[in-house]
Amino acid sequence: MELRRNRGARALALVCVLGGVLLLVYPSDGHLLRTVIAVGAIGLGAVALVSAVRPFRFGIHAEGLSIRRPGLRREIRWDEVDTLVLDEPPRRDGYAVPPRLVLVPVQGVPRELVTARHPVDGRPAIELLVLDQVREQPEQVSAVLARHAGDRFVDLLALRREAFATPDLTVGLRGYQMGRVDRLIRRGQDALMSGDTSARQAARGEIERATAAGLPIAQRGYNTSQTDTVLDALATALADHQPTDRETAT
Repeated sequence: MELRRNRGARALALVCVLGGVLLLVYPSDGHLLRTVIAVGAIGLGAVALVSAVRPFRFGIHAEGLSIRRPGLRREIRWDEVDTLVLDEPPRRDGYAVPPRLVLVPVQGVPRELVTARHPVDGRPAIELLVLDQVREQPEQVSAVLARHAGDRFVDLLALRREAFATPDLTVGLRGYQMGRVDRLIRRGQDALMSGDTSARQAARGEIERATAAGLPIAQRGYNTSQTDTVLDALATALADHQPTDRETAT
């Protein structure tokens, strides 16, 4: 399977360049400010456009991976792969971060390309792909990797959602601090996914202590009643959860 590059970045870059050119062509009052904005838009668009038209290939085949992108051009055989992980980084300011595919090489394979860490055990890894760069959905990429990579591939994104679905909390004025809530939810999800009793107990204890003490309020944050309901449900899941064989895959 050859993944197809997402063309959205190219379109946005062209809009920036064309918008900047139009600002320069049709001057008006506040000419200096318009010129500064126009030059900035053209420069930003040009950089994004150059990046968007650079060679890109990401192939997933029976023999391994074929990658050609800025910073990495390599054929990777499956016997060079210890673990291949699809995961979603923690949210930033309440917004989801695109899923990433990272690879932990086997011992003896050069690690000069290490740019990431295994999201669970922290082993040195190579970030292969950010999934917003391609048109395929994470589920499609996961299915192909599972077929070709076998037990080397772990879909942490799916396992985490299966353990406890990431809630879609409403953001508004005077709500719970988003970073704090996101960390608690991620801690609970990881504990559920691990199948480790002590990890579940520790995560549940942290959630209960945080809610008992009162979560910090921010000028812009998560809806408090929704968050309280979600954290109560997560604490209950941590208390009742029974590990499964699948959770030990990580």
